[in-house]
Amino acid sequence: MPTKGPLLVVTAHPGDFVWRAGGAIALATKSGRRAVIACLSFGERGESASLWRRGAGLDEVKAVRREEGEKAAGALGAEAVFFDAGDYPLTETPELVQSLIDLYRTLQPSVVLTHPPKDPYNVDHPVAGEIARKARILAQAAGVPGEGEVIGAPPVFCFEPHQPEVCDFRPDVLLDVTPVWEQKLAAMRSLGAQGHLVEYYTDLGRRRGVQAKRNSGPNLGLPVDAYAEAYQRVYPQVTTELD
Repeated sequence: MPTKGPLLVVTAHPGDFVWRAGGAIALATKSGRRAVIACLSFGERGESASLWRRGAGLDEVKAVRREEGEKAAGALGAEAVFFDAGDYPLTETPELVQSLIDLYRTLQPSVVLTHPPKDPYNVDHPVAGEIARKARILAQAAGVPGEGEVIGAPPVFCFEPHQPEVCDFRPDVLLDVTPVWEQKLAAMRSLGAQGHLVEYYTDLGRRRGVQAKRNSGPNLGLPVDAYAEAYQRVYPQVTTELD
């Protein structure tokens, strides 16, 4: 059976792909798929408070966050591409959109993961998700210039925001990440600038695992200590049968 096409993850900051989608990335690479993470910024201003408090300058903060992001991506078996578009605020520009169009077309992803449309606690996350979805649409259009061939219609999944209850995030997919949980944990521990979040997302993984077991019953045979990640589909699932 041929290996499925690449996984593309578009995130505002380096930590986002680890906390929210690290399990999905590890599952993809474990199965032999290529996974590419597009970090639109280094999260240098809004998500690196511990570095600023110790007196680091902008260049040092960016360098540390790049190193952490690359280490985390490596732990997941993935590649990280940094666009250095700036954060707080992350701003959509024609150049940034074009760079993503080119990435879509050269990579030809079969699945895309990104931020959901709403997050009142972080101005960059909805912007990154909007850019990711817009670039996907434009990359499909033959009349839009760019590198490579136009893409098909890869499904897009939004990963869970930090506070889903106030982000109108209603998961309709629970992904069992139990087989790669230790890999995700290693990636989370790579993010020293945000180390305080490891416990939070470990607890969230357990809670989503409980929900996954409850929703699947004995069908998947999930273990007692299952871990899961939550996602929301952007486009309808296309299938030949319901099961």
